[in-house]
Amino acid sequence: MRLHITHTTEYRYDDPVQYSLQRLRLTPCSSPGQTVHAWNIAVDGAKVEAGFNDQFGNHTHLVSTEGPSHSIHIAASGEVETEDRAGVFGQHLGYVPLWLYLRDTPLTKPGKLTRELMRSLTGENELAKMHDLMGKLHAAVVYETGSTGTETTAEQALEAGRGVCQDHAHVFIASARLMNLPARYVSGYLMMDDRTEQTATHAWAEVHLPGLGWVGFDAANNHCPDTRYVRIATGLSYTDAAPVSGLRMGLAAEDLTVKVVVEDKAQSQSQSQS
Repeated sequence: MRLHITHTTEYRYDDPVQYSLQRLRLTPCSSPGQTVHAWNIAVDGAKVEAGFNDQFGNHTHLVSTEGPSHSIHIAASGEVETEDRAGVFGQHLGYVPLWLYLRDTPLTKPGKLTRELMRSLTGENELAKMHDLMGKLHAAVVYETGSTGTETTAEQALEAGRGVCQDHAHVFIASARLMNLPARYVSGYLMMDDRTEQTATHAWAEVHLPGLGWVGFDAANNHCPDTRYVRIATGLSYTDAAPVSGLRMGLAAEDLTVKVVVEDKAQSQSQSQS
């Protein structure tokens, strides 16, 4: 499937910003299961300071602004061809050792509820247990937009019984690491079945399994990634893979608007010609 993606992020301030620095992880790379045919990032109201690959291999841009600007507009767009690998990314790549993905983070530190969830899993092998975890987590944490925030931990999401895809990924990662399985957070795009326009990117978890390598599990939707998914960045948790993050100085109030459009290029072309 060839997906056309447009992702816009706009920050508006009621007063000039004294200084801000944003880290953009908005560039997908060609990798097992996806081929990037075209991609572009345009920034208005800020200056691109640097571009580099971070320790996890995520292509990253740093952009800054200072002075009279009242807004920053970031637009990422392009086309990515995907294939269905039943969620299997494959062998571990990059410089970060596998054992690092066993490390707890503030967002994925397990608690009583996470341990109980892990002990409830059944299956004849690790792969079967991960599928069981995906189903049980999907039932235990109901998807509800706005019910949690970027600082919500895996244990807090389990306790609340509701959350968003970020929370499902964190709980999944915490549970897998309790089983001594390397696990990581993946941010990316998902083409929805019922609409093309969204207000956020997507996230899921990957676990490194014997004989398979990295395998993705999307507990928010209770299935493994397929041709509708595009990977952008990975890390130990949301903090390492957030599409846009940063800091700013000053007292100006901030208003954030995000719009994501993911559509099948072939389908959109046929509709426009009909």
